[in-house]
Amino acid sequence: MTATETKDVRSERAAGADEMLLREIASALVCLSRLRTVPNPVYPAKVQNAYNRLVLHCLRRGEEPPGSVPEMVRWAGERPLGEWPLQLPHENFSGTSLLVDPATRLPHQLCLEWEVSAADPAAELFENERIREAVARCRAAKSPQAYTAFRKLLTSRPVLTGAELALLGGDPDSGMLLHDVIKRCYESVPAFYRRHGTYQQCARCRCLMVPLLHGGHRCELDRCRRDGTSDEGIALRADQGGLFQLSRPLRMFITSPGLAEIDLQAALLRKFGITAEMWPHYDAYDLRIPLPDGRHWAVDVKDRVNPVLLARSLTPFGDEPPYDRAFLVVPRYRFRDNEAYGRQFRRHLREDLADRITLLDDQTFLRLVADEIPLPRDKAGDPRIEGGPRA
Repeated sequence: MTATETKDVRSERAAGADEMLLREIASALVCLSRLRTVPNPVYPAKVQNAYNRLVLHCLRRGEEPPGSVPEMVRWAGERPLGEWPLQLPHENFSGTSLLVDPATRLPHQLCLEWEVSAADPAAELFENERIREAVARCRAAKSPQAYTAFRKLLTSRPVLTGAELALLGGDPDSGMLLHDVIKRCYESVPAFYRRHGTYQQCARCRCLMVPLLHGGHRCELDRCRRDGTSDEGIALRADQGGLFQLSRPLRMFITSPGLAEIDLQAALLRKFGITAEMWPHYDAYDLRIPLPDGRHWAVDVKDRVNPVLLARSLTPFGDEPPYDRAFLVVPRYRFRDNEAYGRQFRRHLREDLADRITLLDDQTFLRLVADEIPLPRDKAGDPRIEGGPRA
């Protein structure tokens, strides 16, 4: 092995160790955000260990370490990832992104993505058994419609009053079969979401908005925040048995992409008269799209910040129900925020998947469908030019 090759191997090992440290720090930040009381000891072992490792890492690199766990949190809210003393490929840092929102002091979605690099981060956290249990019960009952209703609930109703949550037990769509699973997906809303006796619900995604120190509110979801969703929201009181919301990983990785899935389904119906099947065969993939010539396209929708982590975690779609082409569709704003999104994804995609799954933004995907289903201009306009140039 040459000296250059030896240096490259050492560099790869250092990058791997730094990535593990970043993941550990992200996990610590998420852990802190979930604390509702002061534990004893003050910091859970996961948090203290991450801080200790960061301090040791900084000292080895000749960098000034954070002086305390709170200072580590300040780093996450003030210092872009590219300025951390970590040796990682530039594309893995997502530019100037922060791990923590300095206004809300809550971890950004990017932080949760680093915590768990998996195809379905929500299912890999403590929600894992809940999602699996829902699938298993619906399979045993031979009720795919119950699973579809369950997913629609998590997408469209991220916030419920205690009375609404209790009444779901009598819901014939999914509540009668999955009520105890549903209850474990929701958690009591912490008091910090309340201001002047009321909560604010985002008008777009229906998640609760976070009150800001100097007035106003901010939605936690990237798309709502980027689109400038009104900081007023919809006033909501917790008079009926308290207020409950989906756990944050489910809001980030089920509700957020679920909205994009529903938007895509609605666009297919509105533009082309296509009725796409949602979450077929207990979520083998997100949408099954029938084309007029008898072919079917399978689509998974992801709304992820980091294309590298997305590519690494991608797995083949389920084989049933069968399909002719498979697509991974990401909202267009991710490509606008990161013009290299597609290139970074392809560079890190497993070789055996490169020819099996095509990545497109949602507008480009709709234009591709339009190429398969030409429509008269006087009936629907030309969908090929909607959404601007190809990402």
